Amino acid sequence: MTFETLRALAGRAALFTALRQDQLRSATDALGDHRWDADLAAGTFTFASTADPQRTLTATPHLLASIAPGPRSLMWSWALPQGDRTGVTERLRAYGEEHGIAELTQGEVAFPDDTGDDIHAWIADLAHVIGGAATEITGLSPYYSAPTDGARAVLLLDAPMDPLTVASAVTALPGILSELTLSDARASVWDLGRLAGWHLEWADGDFATAVVTDASGSATFRFDEYARITGIESTLTGA
Repeated sequence: MTFETLRALAGRAALFTALRQDQLRSATDALGDHRWDADLAAGTFTFASTADPQRTLTATPHLLASIAPGPRSLMWSWALPQGDRTGVTERLRAYGEEHGIAELTQGEVAFPDDTGDDIHAWIADLAHVIGGAATEITGLSPYYSAPTDGARAVLLLDAPMDPLTVASAVTALPGILSELTLSDARASVWDLGRLAGWHLEWADGDFATAVVTDASGSATFRFDEYARITGIESTLTGA
């Protein structure tokens, strides 16, 4: 099926991606009711409070793709008339060429036939897949799925957010894991450590226990025989 390789990439980064999206959600929730505005030529993406437009969160956007129901296709930003101004999708294309992923090397990718009855819900889901896969490949995050007249623009954002630490992650993980289905939790924990820049060690030869560490503390992830997370224990330094 079309986009299945990208779904696998997004699945591997799912835990890191969910934590970073949670950080973005917390930052925008602090604005209360808000709107967004993008000026790609100026290189700005701004969330502004509707009650007090002076309260803003401004990020540098990297347009990834446009997903449209009319032509039933995804177009990468490097193939759009305005082009890829930041070069991020060139990194995706290079990754696709290196690993033989056709969906990343074609400027326009047609939807598969089995999109279901609700094309807009399918597009919204694909936007999250694109954002997760791009995070996995580039290490950049968070992403934003911007609705535009029935279509979706997917962007990576360089936003003024704190780095993801072990301490902040273990605080958010109970809520994240209650809503997230991981296809391979063990791989997602390993990838979380890689993308967050933490030190990770496997505590046993069966890969049943992983310990991640940074300046804020350490967390121990335990897995069952099906590689599902069965427990998380942490020792935090307060850093």
